[in-house]
Amino acid sequence: MPGCSLPADPTKGSAMLSYHVSDVFTDRPFSGNPLAIVEGADGLSDAQMQTIARQFNLSETIFVQTPYDPAHTAKVRIFTPAAEIPFAGHPTIGCALHLAGGQDGTITLEERAGLVPVAITRSGTLAEFTAPRIPAPIGTAPDAATIAAAIGLSPAQIGPHAPGAFEGGPAFLYAQLTDPAALAAAAPAQPGWGTMIATAGIDDTGRSPVGLYLYTAGAGCDWQARMFAPDDGVPEDPATGSATALLAGQLLANGALSDGTTTLSLHQGVEMGRPSALRLSVDVADGALTAIRVAGSAVPVASGQIRIP
Repeated sequence: MPGCSLPADPTKGSAMLSYHVSDVFTDRPFSGNPLAIVEGADGLSDAQMQTIARQFNLSETIFVQTPYDPAHTAKVRIFTPAAEIPFAGHPTIGCALHLAGGQDGTITLEERAGLVPVAITRSGTLAEFTAPRIPAPIGTAPDAATIAAAIGLSPAQIGPHAPGAFEGGPAFLYAQLTDPAALAAAAPAQPGWGTMIATAGIDDTGRSPVGLYLYTAGAGCDWQARMFAPDDGVPEDPATGSATALLAGQLLANGALSDGTTTLSLHQGVEMGRPSALRLSVDVADGALTAIRVAGSAVPVASGQIRIP
């Protein structure tokens, strides 16, 4: 119309960064756990990274930066929609496979929790990271009645393993459920959820999320799991590599691991319609954990550019 003009493009002249989205712990698009990988992030502030993570609104976004040590592949920062976390499994797997570019070898990532080596095999399709820290008990594990009230179940549906609380960068509460039906029925419920977190006594401010990892014997796998972290902006996570690594502490504490190497298959995200497959390998010597590895695949699903806030 005469006298009218289109508004100026607000992105014109704005700095942009490349990003990629991969589905992790799966070899099929639109399953597993989606991850945003933002490249060239050296100049971003903490606030800018947090803003971008909120924009993607995935359970985690990983930012790739120049490593402190040129012998390493990259320095990375990992953010949930609500906070930075020192280590996470599916960002480590997805980012390492992206950086490997289809080649086998070792990717070494500098994460807040420490150096994380990732072995890339099967022509660049499988990644296995070694956890940067051995899990340690933390806080006070809530009892079965408290956990049951937090997820809408009865105390009889918790066990037989005793609940636990472990940290190894991030921190998680753990509870075994009696069967897959109990796992499918579980959902965070207030005020029970708030009571459970307060009872645990884990202060994660500026350090890690507090999530509840539930597991039971699964069909076609050793364990089927779900992980809820609503206080950290993650109502439910389709696949949680860090919690899978820390599960080793929970299993050892309940007598489910013996000396030597134990390899377990795990499924997660089934109830969400985002089935994920993870492999956990645990080394135990003289009754103590000595190394923990988590493996999985990833498939790219999107790429583009995002404006710097």
